[in-house]
Amino acid sequence: MRYMLLIYGGEAAMANATEAEQQAEMAKWFEYTEEMRSSGTFVAGDALQPTSTATTVRDGGGGEPLVTDGPFAETKEQLGGFYMLEVADLDAAIKWAHKCPGARYGSIELRPVMEYPDSP
Repeated sequence: MRYMLLIYGGEAAMANATEAEQQAEMAKWFEYTEEMRSSGTFVAGDALQPTSTATTVRDGGGGEPLVTDGPFAETKEQLGGFYMLEVADLDAAIKWAHKCPGARYGSIELRPVMEYPDSP
């Protein structure tokens, strides 16, 4: 079963970190990703640029998109990255979410991926 592991946290958390602290934090993420790859759980994953780089698109009516800079909503935590997991069940996904370095300072949302039958 596939799950999206969505990583939320405050973007400002690492803003004042030293270079050494940033490298130590990144090492935890690289180790976590490698552990998922080695286990065969990892399908995909990436970090996202800050919300200041976001573009929101809505249907503006009249056939044209309404495009605005920035995130859709102001929140205390922002979506910072994701992993796509292939696991046996929700319990396995929860174990991976709990191991995620982001769980220490933010929250991890697990969402099952909608499975559709193959179409011709």
